[in-house]
Amino acid sequence: MMPFLATKGIRGIKRGEVKVQSLTGFLEWLQASSLAVFIHRSQPTFTTIELVHVIAVSLVIGTIAIVDLRLLGIASTKRPFTELARAVLPWTWVAFGVAAVAGALLFISQATEYFGKTVFQIKLSVMVLAGINMLIFELITARGAHEWDLASTPPPPARLAGAISLTCWVLIVISGRWTGFAMLPE
Repeated sequence: MMPFLATKGIRGIKRGEVKVQSLTGFLEWLQASSLAVFIHRSQPTFTTIELVHVIAVSLVIGTIAIVDLRLLGIASTKRPFTELARAVLPWTWVAFGVAAVAGALLFISQATEYFGKTVFQIKLSVMVLAGINMLIFELITARGAHEWDLASTPPPPARLAGAISLTCWVLIVISGRWTGFAMLPE
C-alpha cells in the first residue's frame, strides 16, 4: 500500500477516504442545489435540457467528422485543410460549449448517480483522450499544415489524429447514450 494511503489522518480516517468523502460530499451538495433539484423534479425541464444536449452533441459530431474525414483523406479532398477547418471548427466549438453546459446541468440533477456509473466515467475519460489528441494535433501536427494543406491525403500523423478523434467521438456518443439508458427516470 502506498504510504499516503496507509497513514492515518485526523480522527483515524485515512487520507484517501477523506478525498472520497470530500468528493461524495461535494456531489451531494451539488445535486441538492435548488437548480439541480428543479431540473431533477421537472420532467419538461430535464427533457428540454437533454434535447439541447443531444442536438449540440450531434452538431459537434457532424462538424468534427467533416474535419476528421478530411484528415483521413476520405472527404473534401479538393479543399485545403486549413480553409475547411477555419470554416467548420468555430461551429464545433459553439456546439461543444452548448453541449458542455447542457451536460453539466443534466449531471448536477443526479450527480452522485452519474458519477457512480462506470459508463459515465468511461465517457469522461474518452473526452479527456479526445482533448489530449486535439492538443497534440494543434500544437504539433497542425503547425506543419502549410506543407500538406492541399494534399488530398495528409501525412500519417494528421491521419492518425483524425482517426483517433473520430473514434473518440463515436465512443463518446455510444457511452453517452448508454449512460442515458442506465439513468432512466424514477
